[in-house]
Amino acid sequence: MDNTNNLISVVMSTYNNETTIEKSLLSIFNQTYQNFEILLMDDGSTDNTYELCQKISKNFNRIKIYQNSENIGLTKSLNFLINQSVGNLIARSDADDLNEKNRLEVQLEYLHKNDLDACSTRAYEIGTKRIIPGLSYYIPAKYLINYKNPFIHGTLLIKKEVLKAINLYDESFIYSQDYKLMSDLLKRKYNISIIKEPLYHLNTKNNISTTHSKEQKYYADCVRNNILPIEKV
Repeated sequence: MDNTNNLISVVMSTYNNETTIEKSLLSIFNQTYQNFEILLMDDGSTDNTYELCQKISKNFNRIKIYQNSENIGLTKSLNFLINQSVGNLIARSDADDLNEKNRLEVQLEYLHKNDLDACSTRAYEIGTKRIIPGLSYYIPAKYLINYKNPFIHGTLLIKKEVLKAINLYDESFIYSQDYKLMSDLLKRKYNISIIKEPLYHLNTKNNISTTHSKEQKYYADCVRNNILPIEKV
């Protein structure tokens, strides 16, 4: 496969992740697929995250670091980074999670081989080999999306032109922005799939679904109420 035109822009927003950000970034820098750039937003951290990122960037020339003077949230930060990116593909990764070293390579090949607009992967719980439950790669996502979000946001790889076509992330969603994004994609009949192989390590202890469960549920319910036209089983 000719990858010369497949520059992947990895977008990451971080907030007070000084204990995890270095390992997270290294898991991207050490990818088997090396045609990528990293765009990182420090979203108003009050610890040493920004300073640590600046230090790390001195050893790598493919990372662009931005800083918000105050915390504006994940949705707006991601949209800013996407607009600054130069790649034709956008990959997500979170600042307290880790990537398998072949993640980008496997996803890119899978995306093109199956003529997809986007794909995600399964994940291990970080520090273990336990695969995160609740993901079903054998039931079409267009059915699952009516009831829950089957996609792990940090594993997303998507064509930038597709993101632009749906006006990026909906900034009215402070939480569940990934759920809203995926439902928008499926309503517009874009081709999306989940790779069976776990290529990501998810930090479930600091997962926003756990730390802000009530808010997350409210926004997720909003998404569900807006996706009724999607075909059901």
